[in-house]
Amino acid sequence: MIAKIVKGKSFKGVVNYILDKAKQTELLATEGVRHKSRESIIRSFVTQTELNPRVAKTVGHISLDFSSQDRDKLTNAKMVQIAHEYLNAMDIKNTQYIIARHHDKEHPHIHIVFNRIDNNGKTISDKNDRYHSGKICKDLTDKYNLYFAQGKENVKRHRLKEPDKTKYEIYDALKAAVPKCKNWKELHNELKKNGITINFKYKGNTDEVQGVRFEKNGYTFNGSKIDRQFSYSKIDFQLKQNEKAQDIQTKQENNHSQNLTSNLGGLFDFQTSGMDYDPDEAELLKQHKYKKRKKQGFRL
Repeated sequence: MIAKIVKGKSFKGVVNYILDKAKQTELLATEGVRHKSRESIIRSFVTQTELNPRVAKTVGHISLDFSSQDRDKLTNAKMVQIAHEYLNAMDIKNTQYIIARHHDKEHPHIHIVFNRIDNNGKTISDKNDRYHSGKICKDLTDKYNLYFAQGKENVKRHRLKEPDKTKYEIYDALKAAVPKCKNWKELHNELKKNGITINFKYKGNTDEVQGVRFEKNGYTFNGSKIDRQFSYSKIDFQLKQNEKAQDIQTKQENNHSQNLTSNLGGLFDFQTSGMDYDPDEAELLKQHKYKKRKKQGFRL
């Protein structure tokens, strides 16, 4: 189970999207809205936002996506139960919402639209919402014994539409290129083979890099939006680690080469000194020593 959180300004746009007949939508639950028609739902949301007109983004939109492996166990009632627990854990309370299920994709998923202006006119906080959401999703996945996807590697690329299709192409290219590059120039050249360009974000008018963006097919993504491991700081750290590892390997190979040369040099010295050996001279010396011992005789 994973959650995608979006904040916006138009209840009309998001409600029309969620209740689109092409999505084979089932409206599973509502709270605080008149659900006689699509228009009445929209009016209900908009009317409540007038309690706090200072808030620009009043629309809260969350999709809860489950693995296709959990399809049989996820009845409508079970998905509503999970949605309620998720909202409660996220402290999204005392406000309007609708919960709808779409059947247009292989994996089960529901959409939640809620009003960020609660029934008392207070703003529902979004501070660290993505961090909290990730933890809550993991807890609910464990609680209901749901399948936990292992990451982007399992996403079915052929089913993706733009801009997600390009986003995952950049992800795959970075995944392959970063581990084998030692600096940004090498990474730039490697990504260029896949039609990807790199642009840096600088701090003010300085040369201090604050972020990195990757562009392909006319789409641009911040590194951290492609994946957390591809933020500027994390890529830069990995490239420097790769360079250090390469330097250590080069030094080890050089030392090994020097030691091998030194050992071979000793062998050659030994063989060279052996070339001074004269077998005739050695035989004369041997006979001289034998005659000397014979002349002296033996002593008992």
